[in-house]
Amino acid sequence: MDTIYVDNNATTAIAPEVLAAMLPYFTDQYFNPSSMYDAARSPAEAIEQARQTIAHCLGGVDPDQFLFTGSATESNNAALFGTVQANPQRRQVITTAVEHPSVLEIGKELARRGLDVTFLPVDPNGELELETFIKALSSETLMISIMLANNETGICYPVAEMARIAKETDPRIIVHTDATQAIGKLEVNLATHLCHVDLFSFSGHKIHAPKGVGALFVRRGTRWRPFILGGHQERGRRAGTENVPYIVGLAKACELAVAGVGDEQIRVRRMRDRLQVTLEESIPAIEVNGKGARERLPNTLNLAFHGVEGEAILYELSRHGICASSGSACTSGSLAPSHVLQAMKVPFTAIHGSLRISLSRYTTETEIDRIIQVLPEIIANLRRLSPYWDDRNNCLALPDDPAG
Repeated sequence: MDTIYVDNNATTAIAPEVLAAMLPYFTDQYFNPSSMYDAARSPAEAIEQARQTIAHCLGGVDPDQFLFTGSATESNNAALFGTVQANPQRRQVITTAVEHPSVLEIGKELARRGLDVTFLPVDPNGELELETFIKALSSETLMISIMLANNETGICYPVAEMARIAKETDPRIIVHTDATQAIGKLEVNLATHLCHVDLFSFSGHKIHAPKGVGALFVRRGTRWRPFILGGHQERGRRAGTENVPYIVGLAKACELAVAGVGDEQIRVRRMRDRLQVTLEESIPAIEVNGKGARERLPNTLNLAFHGVEGEAILYELSRHGICASSGSACTSGSLAPSHVLQAMKVPFTAIHGSLRISLSRYTTETEIDRIIQVLPEIIANLRRLSPYWDDRNNCLALPDDPAG
């Protein structure tokens, strides 16, 4: 039985072109790029070429504004903590209730340290309300940190507009966005529509590069301090010997991802939409989380099934060779319901039965057909065991209200 992988918002397969680009820097060109001898020149030049490639892919901005990290999580930590350390005169940070844990938990930590952290709510469609954001801005606002697209639901947020509003309110407000899920799926340009964004994080393993490499864009003039100290690497902004093969792989993956945006927007979206419509037609009491949002990532489908547990769905899918998830890979070991779905006020009979299906450029129509074939039967079988399901009438059956 072949494995069907539809958990690409958690991680992606390394593209063959990316692996080919990386291999020389594991073997012949293994030298430390900081060394002074001639043999180290090639790895050093490869890093700078990678920086130029990424800068070109993301809008033709100055390559020197990018520094390489070990992950998007590190980039997010560096962005937020580095900004707070460099600007002690202001005390308010604005973020959202639906951020990835690598921003959400930093927000909670900053609040414990005495900062005023505002977590913007979302509506039942998972969207942010601009009016609420505008009211949250104040003379104490230091920075805003809002993701471009949600890793669980695929809902896209109006970061460009929010960044413009923040800068028009006070040019000293620093704007950060976690763009990890957006590259290769949306048009991303730091020179045009994201020109008011100061800090921009992303990682490699969401765009078919390896795990363990990321990047942070720091726009020139941004008041920010390095997060990792101890060496001169990355122009003194991130200490530690550079991971040359992974940096080269990240650049190649960026190149492929940006070139493939059209395919994501057309072919991948068509597969996602076909899967969504067919499952809605074949499975009763199903929620498509974020369906009413203005924009979702073309590859992401977040479903909630009333009356069943997400862990059981994942187990049964795995028995059929299908790899999916119930939300963020960073919280998959927790039995608590998704903080994103909680913020969206998904009904209690469905919030534990969530399933995230995330496609990639390698997903095929045959794989979609297989999911369509298998999933309705899995849900039907699990509901037969559920106290919240009336199997005779094939509908949700809530227990009697003890108060009433």
